[in-house]
Amino acid sequence: MKKKILYAAVIIAAVQFLDGCKKELDVNPQNRITLDNYYKTEADAFAALVSVYDRFGYQSGGLYDKASIMDVACDDQLAGGGGPTDINDLQVMQTYTLNASTGPQGYLWNRGYSGIFRANTLLSKIDAINMDATKKARFIAEVKTMRAAFYFDLVTFFKNIPLIEGTVDPKDLYNIDQTTPDKIYAYVEKDLNDAIPVLPSTVPVATEGGRLTKGGAQALLGKVLLYEKKWQAAADQFAVVNGTNPGVSPSVYGYKLLANYADLWKSSNKFNSESVIEFVHSAISNGGWGDAGASEGNLLCITTGPRGYSQLSPTAPDYFSGYSFLVFTKPFFDFIHFDPRNAATVANLDSLKTAGVANYTAGYNNTGYFLGKFIGRVSNKAATTPELNFGQDFYEIRLADTYLMEAEALLNAGGSVGVGTRAYQLLNAVRSRVGLPAVAVTQANIETERRLELAGEGLRWPDLVRWGKAATVLASKGFVAGKHELFPIPQNELNNTKLKQNPNW
Repeated sequence: MKKKILYAAVIIAAVQFLDGCKKELDVNPQNRITLDNYYKTEADAFAALVSVYDRFGYQSGGLYDKASIMDVACDDQLAGGGGPTDINDLQVMQTYTLNASTGPQGYLWNRGYSGIFRANTLLSKIDAINMDATKKARFIAEVKTMRAAFYFDLVTFFKNIPLIEGTVDPKDLYNIDQTTPDKIYAYVEKDLNDAIPVLPSTVPVATEGGRLTKGGAQALLGKVLLYEKKWQAAADQFAVVNGTNPGVSPSVYGYKLLANYADLWKSSNKFNSESVIEFVHSAISNGGWGDAGASEGNLLCITTGPRGYSQLSPTAPDYFSGYSFLVFTKPFFDFIHFDPRNAATVANLDSLKTAGVANYTAGYNNTGYFLGKFIGRVSNKAATTPELNFGQDFYEIRLADTYLMEAEALLNAGGSVGVGTRAYQLLNAVRSRVGLPAVAVTQANIETERRLELAGEGLRWPDLVRWGKAATVLASKGFVAGKHELFPIPQNELNNTKLKQNPNW
């Protein structure tokens, strides 16, 4: 999406202006873009909107994203890579040796607050822009949805965070206090409730694929309420997203499980019926090594690929040789081995090597079990800097996830979950899609299904934390109860400010 817009120059210039301009710079003031002479037209508003979307799907220049952090933090995956310091932020996350100065928390904090800054700036300016009222209302609703998502991630990962409701004068940035999580959650709920009635039910995917819809905002609100343990309220939101006949007919928004699980991971299968919120990637962005994080390509496609991969037979997958990050553990492979989702989830490189159809070079933490959902393919590679420009999208929320979250909400709300109930239909629609028999609706069965269905999608660690099981399950990786449920607030954010560090950091 960035490819269409000149937002980067706009935001960079604005930030440079706010940070102060050196008098010795020889700059023509007529060419300077500032907050005062921008935000005049609908095109300006759209550019600013896209700049918020940019942060929504932002990937670090260090070659990782939110999902990568969550994956290496959980029990099912290891950092991998080329050595014990390769993408060090992921290595210290895997071993829980991060601290306030070292680790991926700076990316998480900056992604959230830079997105909030961009959102707040547009919201403060858009009323004065002369543009179509319906379109303006939609822009506002999209921005509020993303702002809610940023705050939800921040409160989930850090808990004790500042609530910044508007634009802040740079001189006041060092005097902002943290607020209580309940106030953050209330703010998130309000933003989403404001946005949902205004957002479109569907969008034309050819021209607007990836833009937020009513269903996406409702699914996000359902997830927020689930994390707050507002079980029935969460179930009510998911019910609209999931439809009256889960697994049988599409919802009011057209959502329906794909018939073939493996089709979810086809690079060409963008904006399919199971996609609720999708981060868009492109194979034609021409992103380069000067700023890998600014690429429109999906960096998971290169980081998860096996090192030194080569096809020895045309029957072998056409994997693009990558960096061997986010490998699955042997216990997880044993767990999923006989599940129908195994082949689409795990790329078993040792099996291919033993069969003599392919070869690869073992990386750090090598298990032979790679994250097959995202490995780039030679047939999909870009023409320019191919390793940074794979076009496979990423699901922030997809329908099987919302089915399982609604089933969990209904179970915990205390309603009936026996054979034939809605919770039973939801859980078993996910299983039926891959040919598995029905099971009873229990917390244990829901947790198992989430682990199998959503492996490698960045959801296992937040699930373990909210279920209160992280300290037990992750003890062998170094997780300490009462500490590692939260990330440390980055040291750079604490210096000379009123912010206080999280407990035990």
